[in-house]
Amino acid sequence: MPASSYSPRLTGIAPGASRSIARLILLVLTFCVAWPSIAQFPAPQPRADQEPITPIPPPPVQDPRQVALGERLFHDPRLSHNNALSCNSCHDLSTNGATPPNGASASPNSAPDALVLNIPTVFNAALNFRLNWEGDVRTLESHVDQTVRNPRRMGSSLDEALNKLRADPDVTRQFREAFGREPDVAGLFGAIAAYERTLLTPGSRFDRWLEGDVNAITAEEFAGYQLFKSLGCVSCHQGVNVGGNMYQRHGVFHPLASPKPEIVRVPSLRNVAVTPPYFHDGSAPTLSKAVQAMAYAQLDRKLTDDQTKAIVAFLDTLTGTYLGKPVTQAGQFRQSDAPE
Repeated sequence: MPASSYSPRLTGIAPGASRSIARLILLVLTFCVAWPSIAQFPAPQPRADQEPITPIPPPPVQDPRQVALGERLFHDPRLSHNNALSCNSCHDLSTNGATPPNGASASPNSAPDALVLNIPTVFNAALNFRLNWEGDVRTLESHVDQTVRNPRRMGSSLDEALNKLRADPDVTRQFREAFGREPDVAGLFGAIAAYERTLLTPGSRFDRWLEGDVNAITAEEFAGYQLFKSLGCVSCHQGVNVGGNMYQRHGVFHPLASPKPEIVRVPSLRNVAVTPPYFHDGSAPTLSKAVQAMAYAQLDRKLTDDQTKAIVAFLDTLTGTYLGKPVTQAGQFRQSDAPE
């Protein structure tokens, strides 16, 4: 029979229906052959009100004079005992808010036997329900207090830090303008906390997709998001900060990283693609290794390379912007006991 006259027939099916099924099979085969180009199509329209992740909101309205003072104090090394360490020393805002520039030592006062924890980013820390890996601090103001007085960090005292600031006429003037009084503890805490509340990174591609831009993420990235949800990653990493709102025991099914602390505050995954290394001890150097290790330890799942690639692709969409520019990875990274 000539090939041009061939028409497939299926037993027990009427000729017309048989031709319709043949066309459907041909359409499916065409779809499969064209998949590489179809995969470049935009992700579907989001159901923003039904998604477990929400976009980063604008920073809260605050007194700009207090924010300006806080920015100055955030970069002021006089808060440390040896005048060498500022908040920015451990939370470099020119890169990812987590890693000291040039790999410099971030904790010169650390004791030899101190528990060394990976540096978390200060970006979006104001959206976390607790601070530090152990989640032992409730407010940004309390964290400033802890950081200044802790001998393993700035190693100073509040009196020492304030005496240095009071000796500076320009800083004293800024305190008066911002708070109507001389430099004091409440002003020191309040100014830095006000500045840290501005350190949000909106505008990630995933947030733009949530807000209705279907072209903001690719089909592969959307598939990674769907896998992120279906595997159960989203049970801990959700909300506005994609985490940061609960405690969790690590190593549920298999050991993960160092055993201490056993209970940690679930970290935010905002900007996770540019904040290596990963985990509280910094033991995972790449995001792929972190994703695979987490799936095995917390979900008892061994991911395929394709699954890992898809989830990493989704996580790449969580990188936001600061001062109008994308948050970037630091050239070098290291470990420190500096908290978030």
